[in-house]
Amino acid sequence: MNKLRTALAAAAALGLAALATPPAQAAAQPAFLAASQMPPSPTPWTATQVFTGVPENGGVLCAPYKIPAQNTRYREFSTELDTNGVQVTTVARTEADAVKLVDTLREALAGCGPLLEQQNPGLQAVSASHGKLAVEEGAWVYSLDTADPQIGISDIHLFSVGRDGRTVTIVRWGQMGDLKDAPLTAFRTTTKTAVNKLH
Repeated sequence: MNKLRTALAAAAALGLAALATPPAQAAAQPAFLAASQMPPSPTPWTATQVFTGVPENGGVLCAPYKIPAQNTRYREFSTELDTNGVQVTTVARTEADAVKLVDTLREALAGCGPLLEQQNPGLQAVSASHGKLAVEEGAWVYSLDTADPQIGISDIHLFSVGRDGRTVTIVRWGQMGDLKDAPLTAFRTTTKTAVNKLH
């Protein structure tokens, strides 16, 4: 009987010790750009909180539904001059899945112009690649220049896709104007910052 009591006491002590042990900390979530890290603008940038999932409109022209909602978060940016942006970040199940997602997004962004022209007769849209950046597993920059002659409006968007391990992030910047109006050099810096902040 004494042996049984001793065994029960030891088991109870182990159980209490287990309860007293704090649970393992969850893996840190990827960090996001701050408003001040977007390309310079005549009026200050503001940033929303970080939301779970993907933006309602997908957040990214020509690739709105290619980013999985699971393990994905996003933050939106804006200024008083209608300049806007978004960062969407997702953690893939495996690194191979992350590589595949990057390839899918890059293909969508590279072919964005012709796709928009096909979907919107009369619209003029030109996509361009602006090369790879040496940061973590790499980042790639693209632009989309659109013009609607019927209403006389032109817009320019810059996009980047970068990866650090299993984590993929895509950044978009946009405003009215043409490619010559876009802060391409500053956007490259923003992209490097975004990828470096992931982990």
